[in-house]
Amino acid sequence: MKKTKENLNMKSLFIFFIPLALSASLVTISHIIINSTLVRADNSEFILAGYAIAMSLFAITERLGNLLRQTCSSLVRDKESYKLMSHFSFYLIGSLMFVAFAVAYTPAGDFIFAKIFGAKASMVDDIKAIYQVLIIVTIFSALRCLAQGVIIYNRQTKWLTIGMVIRLAAMYLLSLFFIHTGHITGVSGALIFLIGMIVECSVSFIEARSLVHKMPEKHELKIESKKSIFKFYSPLMLSSVIVVMIGPAINIALGKTVNIELAIASYAIALSVTQLILSLFSYIHQIVINFYGEHHALVKKFLLVVGFIPCILVAILSYTPLGVLFFEHVIGVSGRLLDASIQVFKVTMLMALVFPFVDYFNGLLMVYKRTKITIFSQGANFIVTLIALIIGVTFAAQWNGTIGAIGLSLGSLAELIVVGSFVQAIERKDGKVAMFQIKGLLKAGKNR
Repeated sequence: MKKTKENLNMKSLFIFFIPLALSASLVTISHIIINSTLVRADNSEFILAGYAIAMSLFAITERLGNLLRQTCSSLVRDKESYKLMSHFSFYLIGSLMFVAFAVAYTPAGDFIFAKIFGAKASMVDDIKAIYQVLIIVTIFSALRCLAQGVIIYNRQTKWLTIGMVIRLAAMYLLSLFFIHTGHITGVSGALIFLIGMIVECSVSFIEARSLVHKMPEKHELKIESKKSIFKFYSPLMLSSVIVVMIGPAINIALGKTVNIELAIASYAIALSVTQLILSLFSYIHQIVINFYGEHHALVKKFLLVVGFIPCILVAILSYTPLGVLFFEHVIGVSGRLLDASIQVFKVTMLMALVFPFVDYFNGLLMVYKRTKITIFSQGANFIVTLIALIIGVTFAAQWNGTIGAIGLSLGSLAELIVVGSFVQAIERKDGKVAMFQIKGLLKAGKNR
């Protein structure tokens, strides 16, 4: 049952938000476990660079699968709609697998990794071997998000955290095995990722099946067909296709720097730490979706309370000895890779400042049912990032991984400007009408 206006306060928002924040941050820790394992290999820069390139392509299919989480939480209200969503999910996963297998097992993959990503010929076979494992991860990742959509709608968000804790335990144990045996390759990192995803998917599905059994057969806000699901999903898909191209674009640009392996490895390490911090605040849009309609003043206050924390944390790690200690003893980097990673990390401070506010405005777009605008805002992100990368590799290729961080930060700033401008225009034009519709939906939801 959703919380009513009378008993909602800042504490209520944090009770809803913290389990989501913890589960998101634990996802990032899982990547840190993998990177911390790979840096212990004898040829760590080579292995990290190959893994990062494979992951950047994998991120495209995984993100499209991850959209099932918010699609499911928004549309599934009864057993019938869950069945439709399940069928839609299987079609989606099948389509993603068809494309991924074509890349992994045909010469198309050689062309993409060598010509587009700029990987050395000696790296291509290793990258394809890593990617062949990662595409299996996509299946379990998408199924996990389907289950988590049910869990979030029913406000059982603690199970996202529980599933992630169990996942991390499995990944850490497998990581220790590879470190102990000394058999560390890029495929080792992909296998750690796969085992963790299988574990989390299993936990999520056990809980989701229990919740589905308690759902009504039909709900007044039910969806009618898979076509209606696609109508909701497709704008998110198109905007996501744009934004997931940023990662590959950055890796392509880093492949044209003075020291390719150092650039890609330092960028991957710095970004993993930045994403760990930002992940804690990646569900601000859920606060907006669930509470803005009747509690907009409280939601804005929540944003001001938490919105500047990511930038402060990045600044502390960038300019105090704590950062060196963290990168050296937690991540496990040293020497020139340590210095390069911290230098890249400093530049991500701008992105850390912008990110929570972008997520807030994206939440408002979902509230106002104007998600098509994300195509424009994320398009601006991609274009500005691309321009910054081109300028960087043309005039300052010796900056190596820092070029990627500059492009990512400026792109995020461009996205904030565009999405913020659109939201302000919407609120001036028809915000009152949209708010009336939202309140009607919330009241209907309370009677479920």
